Amino acid sequence: MQIIENLRVKEKLYIEKLENGLTVMIIPKKGIQKKYIIWGTNYGSNDSTFIVPGETEVTEVPKGVAHFLEHKMFEQENGRNSLDVLTSLGVNANAYTTNNHTAYLYECTDNFYEALDEFMDYVQHPYFTDENVEKEKGIIGQEIAMYDDYPDWKVYLNALEAMYHKNPVKLDITGTAETISHIDKDILYKCYNTFYNPSNMAMVVCGDFEPKELIEEIKTRLIEIKANGEIKRIFEEEPQEIVKEKVEQKMEVSKPLYTIGIKDKPVDEKEKVKKHIAIEILLNLLIGGSSELYKKLYDIGNSYDAPSIEYEFDKNYAFILITGQSNNPEELFNMFKDQIKKVIKNGVNEQDFERVKRTIYGEYVKEFNDVTSIARMFLNDFFKGINSFDYLEEIDTLNVEYLNQVLKDVFNEKNMIISVVKN
Repeated sequence: MQIIENLRVKEKLYIEKLENGLTVMIIPKKGIQKKYIIWGTNYGSNDSTFIVPGETEVTEVPKGVAHFLEHKMFEQENGRNSLDVLTSLGVNANAYTTNNHTAYLYECTDNFYEALDEFMDYVQHPYFTDENVEKEKGIIGQEIAMYDDYPDWKVYLNALEAMYHKNPVKLDITGTAETISHIDKDILYKCYNTFYNPSNMAMVVCGDFEPKELIEEIKTRLIEIKANGEIKRIFEEEPQEIVKEKVEQKMEVSKPLYTIGIKDKPVDEKEKVKKHIAIEILLNLLIGGSSELYKKLYDIGNSYDAPSIEYEFDKNYAFILITGQSNNPEELFNMFKDQIKKVIKNGVNEQDFERVKRTIYGEYVKEFNDVTSIARMFLNDFFKGINSFDYLEEIDTLNVEYLNQVLKDVFNEKNMIISVVKN
């Protein structure tokens, strides 16, 4: 078992890769009552074209299979629904699907090991029939229709479609009513057997545990299965240019919603953490709640709440999203572009940089106070090839020169789009 200690937050990470290829990460929190476990597979909505280990032919499945699989995993052959079983034990269980991974989880204060029995059983024993798959299509179809009526979701999805030509990150994670109609039990079993192999999975547990004892408890609940080889994921080549600069949709909203998107190149493996931090700092400097631009927008009555800002990336995509409400999104977009030009011309202010850097460092440290955020963070970062402790160490290596370079490279006007939803 490998032990990685971070003295800044006084935390230890225990990592063990089991014989079947499963990576288990444990972050002990002595004296904390809450316990949290999350078990994920490196399989998300983007993975619809691939070559199964040991095969040579390309497999292509309908969009939305990863999310469909997540829904079906709770249903068991004995007629029970594992979500109901876990709830009856007093634990809070859930699951989710993203572009690059699917995860199953629960949190509790009591009955952790009783819940672990059910948890590890259902994730390792899928049960699909023609009947239960057909029934699920109706349920997920309703979910798809519901999201189509959400302005917040449409402004986000429209932004991705304005940026990306071919990359599946632009598609709805759930798929469409048309694509899910082609899903059957054979497709689900094939995807399960390919991507739910332990060698493609990771488990993170956070709480008051003795790591060696917990590892043994996990091992006793694992079924015997060998690690498979590498899954070859296939993606079409994505042009660097955007699809279109602006997309607008009319929906019932109290105030116009906007998402500004900036299409970036896939991240460099060596610099992904450093670049992520730099972009977080730059976004806060440019349009965050304490920025010069936000104060102007507030004063002229354009915006009254600071926008949400995020940088999403994986091996074959990277993009920035700035989302909020505005009385005049087009004016905001132009002022944002003008602010970027101004900062590029004058350079990042050293004092502002240090102030924002300290704030972001404080936010990183705060994440280690909660077992939920710790576990989710380590799983999400793991599938990107990152140890979450790296953010605490890498932030010290940033300087104004590096920020100015990232600003010029990434915040290029020709890679920017705006998505608007308004009445």
